[in-house]
Amino acid sequence: MTVPISDMISVEEARDRILAFFSKLEPADVPLLEALGQVVADDIVAPFAIPPADNTAMDGYAVRAEDTTGATEKEPKELQVTANLAAGYFLDAPVQSGEAVRIMTGAPMPPGSNAVVPFEETDEPLREVGQAPTKGDRVKIFKAAGVSANIRFQGEDMKEGETIIPAGSVVRPSEVGVLASVGLETVRVIRRPIVAILSTGDEITEPGKPLDRGHIYDSNAYSVAALVTKYGGIPKLLGIANDTVEDLTAKIREGFDADMIVTSAGVSRGDFDVVKDVLAREGAIDFWTVRMKPGKPLAFGAFKTPDGRSVPHLGLPGNPVSSMVSFELFGRPAIDKMLGRPDTGRPLLRATTRDTIVNTDARRFYARCIVTQNEDGSYEADLTGPQGSGILTSMVWANALTVIPEDLAQANPGDEIDVMMLDWEQPL
Repeated sequence: MTVPISDMISVEEARDRILAFFSKLEPADVPLLEALGQVVADDIVAPFAIPPADNTAMDGYAVRAEDTTGATEKEPKELQVTANLAAGYFLDAPVQSGEAVRIMTGAPMPPGSNAVVPFEETDEPLREVGQAPTKGDRVKIFKAAGVSANIRFQGEDMKEGETIIPAGSVVRPSEVGVLASVGLETVRVIRRPIVAILSTGDEITEPGKPLDRGHIYDSNAYSVAALVTKYGGIPKLLGIANDTVEDLTAKIREGFDADMIVTSAGVSRGDFDVVKDVLAREGAIDFWTVRMKPGKPLAFGAFKTPDGRSVPHLGLPGNPVSSMVSFELFGRPAIDKMLGRPDTGRPLLRATTRDTIVNTDARRFYARCIVTQNEDGSYEADLTGPQGSGILTSMVWANALTVIPEDLAQANPGDEIDVMMLDWEQPL
């Protein structure tokens, strides 16, 4: 049955109606490395200063800067070496006038010193690999040191009581390092959503099992599970539900402990009524047609659990490309919202198409393409080949999707179009 364009909803309306159902999940304490990509739930405050004390940024000699005034290679200043100080140790005895302490990078500055002269500016020979360090009782300084030279001061990285990572920040490798530097082995973050994934259809077979005649392997569950993982969720594979009321109902209920249930197939107007009947009976589900291709049929709503919870349900089309593109447009923003991440959307670029792109039926066309950057900084887009919604390899070769608007019937070679980047390693 053909659905009139006027009866379809826009991509933006579908997205807004879906996102209105979701909210940020509750926080949880997780091990430091597991927090990567998650959102910090509370302000992280420095429990102490870093560095905790003034320390040297160089291997050399801790001195009083005034004792080096006027030092040159021809007329060096000679100082008495009173100690040898490595990182992790400290001295209580102050450096007196005419004295120096041999010091290694990271060691706290001895009292009384206010500069560090690097080895290269003294008469200490540079140590070769395997050579024992020189520890003479006197050192000649060949260059005057300014006050504070080569010193890292207490608190210059962070001060005690300072907010170092505000709530709402996404944990990146740099945040992991900062959290570790203040001694945290766990961090309180917005927990990852659990997304239950169910494939439907008598013709679907699990990978690894023998393939009967007329059957196909289930790619949708695995491609969607991979997208869930990529975007920060935890996939829960429910397997395959046959086209019976009993099996579909049982499989859906196995996902009631999740934060979202995603099904594939059974949402178009030509599918078995049993799928729609079960989805509607177990919750409040709307079936939509969206002005996009691939991915016109879409279902969304919520299942009611026995304990009174509402579990949102996203019903994706059965064609594998339609399933992936629909999840990219609607599932990814839902995960971002549950994670408390700002939804900045996918990067959009203007690129010159090198192919003719025909938009036959006034829907937004997300064709799979490869975007490359020219030497002058401009971008070009090449289609990945045939664009049928069952050609999953078209996603393998793509790093972007075209965004051909509903009112554009055709883009010709040389035309500039919008492209939505999926994978992009070059700087934008």
